Amino acid sequence: MKKRYIMTEQELKQVQEIQKELIQEVNRICKKCNIQYNMVGGTMLGAIRHQGYIPWDDDADIGFLRAEYEKFREACKTELDTNKFYMQDLRDTEGYRWGYGKLRRKGTEFIRLNQEFMPYDQGIFIDLMPFDNVPDNAFLKKIHFFQCFVFRKMFWSEVGAKIEKNAFEKLIYRIMKLIPFELVVKHYQRFINNGAKKETKQVRILTFPTPKGVYGYERRWYTELDTYKFDDLMLPGAKDYDGYLTVKYKNYMELPPEEKRKIHPISKLKLQ
Repeated sequence: MKKRYIMTEQELKQVQEIQKELIQEVNRICKKCNIQYNMVGGTMLGAIRHQGYIPWDDDADIGFLRAEYEKFREACKTELDTNKFYMQDLRDTEGYRWGYGKLRRKGTEFIRLNQEFMPYDQGIFIDLMPFDNVPDNAFLKKIHFFQCFVFRKMFWSEVGAKIEKNAFEKLIYRIMKLIPFELVVKHYQRFINNGAKKETKQVRILTFPTPKGVYGYERRWYTELDTYKFDDLMLPGAKDYDGYLTVKYKNYMELPPEEKRKIHPISKLKLQ
């Protein structure tokens, strides 16, 4: 088992600066190609509470409604500055097992602890989050939630089969891992396409956990936008940031206790 690498404050600030380069590249492409995106998750929280990065945060989250995400993915094939950056997606990157994309900086490494064996490059990154429809019907919403849970575990099984400590869960992951991943991806794409037939009131990242009791987020939080200061950048985010952040984090202006200020555990860091 690899040893955890502990970043210094200076290294964390350098990681954040590289991530801002990545955000600026997203912004450049989206402006050129008329693609709508916005800050989500901890990045939106940071913009409101800190006017920039949450001081201990080591990633950034950019959200797109599904159609906009697909436009961005296609645009990257011709518009992305491939001298500096590369994008990863479930359909384009061998061995990649996450239901959302990542934009990474070439020449860097940010190796997740216990994921050293994953067969793709792990440079410093920002997350590119596609938001898909959540059914309006209350019963169908619960079925959809369970389907999302199963797909998330399927994607995680490659890692879970190696690192899970609970013997029963480890066995489940090992069984899941036996299913050809190409088949999982095929069914996942069908799941996305079936859900896209009718616009719904709520959306979510299908393979990313939601807060307890939350099945989805209001679509308007990704369509009705304003611009906010994020360090030295001005970036789009939900006009109703209070509604969004309250659902996502509850008392979002309160700083969490130090023991809950978590970052991604890594085993290796290489800056430029």
